[in-house]
Amino acid sequence: MQRRDVLLSGSLAGIGVVSRAFAQPSGPKVIPWSDQPPAVPPQAQNVIKGLTRWEDLDTQITPNDKFFSIAHYNRPQIDAKTWQLDVSGEVSKPTSLTLDQLKTAPRREVTFTLECSGDNGLPFFQSAVGNARWAGASLAEILKAAQVKGNALEVVFYGADRGEETVRSGTPLEYKFNASFARSMPIADAMNPANLLCYEMNGAPLPAANGFPCRLVAPGWYGIANVKWLTRIEATDQRFLNRFMGRDYVTIREEQHNGKPVMVETSVGRLLLKSAPARVIERDGRYQIQGMAWGPRPISAVEVKIDQGAWMRAKLAEPRSPYEWRAWSLDWSPTPGEHTITSRAIDTSGHVQPAPSDSVIVSKKTYWESNGQISRQIRIT
Repeated sequence: MQRRDVLLSGSLAGIGVVSRAFAQPSGPKVIPWSDQPPAVPPQAQNVIKGLTRWEDLDTQITPNDKFFSIAHYNRPQIDAKTWQLDVSGEVSKPTSLTLDQLKTAPRREVTFTLECSGDNGLPFFQSAVGNARWAGASLAEILKAAQVKGNALEVVFYGADRGEETVRSGTPLEYKFNASFARSMPIADAMNPANLLCYEMNGAPLPAANGFPCRLVAPGWYGIANVKWLTRIEATDQRFLNRFMGRDYVTIREEQHNGKPVMVETSVGRLLLKSAPARVIERDGRYQIQGMAWGPRPISAVEVKIDQGAWMRAKLAEPRSPYEWRAWSLDWSPTPGEHTITSRAIDTSGHVQPAPSDSVIVSKKTYWESNGQISRQIRIT
């Protein structure tokens, strides 16, 4: 797929089912949203980089230089010549692989929409999502070659990024230690044939910000699980509970049990159903709303609501990879003034993206997994 694949060709009227990615054709004007998010706060600018406004993402494949990145500790600079990946733990054949050795394995490719689980959870944290062609070696084949033992429960992925952690801060039991970023997943999930030990992004070596020289790409999982700057993979016979599995990236919801409030905590893992209005374009007085939808299951429909009107069915692009977002569009004849545009996605199992008033959103006390319907404001003159 070329970067400039066109969503629209010819006039805005009568385009039928959108068959290509949403790229801006020559002529139409992009009307900016009037509710632009605030800037990333200074204290978070090393953590969050590359947030690109939705209306500036004009291709199905997000270019590397427009792809967001998150760093929980430092942003390591790694020499590919000395880098190696260790595969150890509950395996019969521990091994270490250089980048050249990893590249001798059959090259696999998957197109996958990667989203941060905090996307849309904070006022400044929007558009932390992107779609890329990822390439590398099959994780399942590497694990098979290492001969994972039958008693192994999980696979833990360690990155080169490190930082200080404090446990029981401010108490006599306070303890500080230096930790590597790490996440785990069950053996069965790790053996998904779509998972990659990825060293290419959109046909180029992984950018440093996105995990060079190697990262995990696990389609269907939030970004937190797609560990960057990989250095070690360990099969373990115990559940792995570090900060990023048991203390942080935990969604907390309040539920009623026998009439009493109970706080339920779940670890962030797989993607949730979501869509977003991306932009509005205008040409010769005719308007079109464009956006994207994605989730753990294929998208069957997207509906759009203008102000307090009825839901209207949008046109969907043809599906491509089962793991990438799907473009949608809706022709619109607006009246001048301020308008609110809301979208909701529906998947093939009948699940509907929840409204902000839905109990699954209202009961949530943390900003992770914020997949409620997104509304944007726009002024038509």
